[in-house]
Amino acid sequence: MELNVMRSVMTVISFIVFVGIIAWSYSRRRREAFDEAASLALGDDGSGVDVPAQRSIGAKQ
Repeated sequence: MELNVMRSVMTVISFIVFVGIIAWSYSRRRREAFDEAASLALGDDGSGVDVPAQRSIGAKQ
């Protein structure tokens, strides 16, 4: 097989994989899981520890 044909085949395969990943990520079946994962960073973990105060623990004062 010629090198340029192999490069073209790999480009087409890569594009198909890319489109497949996009279709998977926007599918209706995955929406609930992705919405839950997206809100994890905004949720309160309930620890009650202030983040700036937590960073200063162990710091010389």
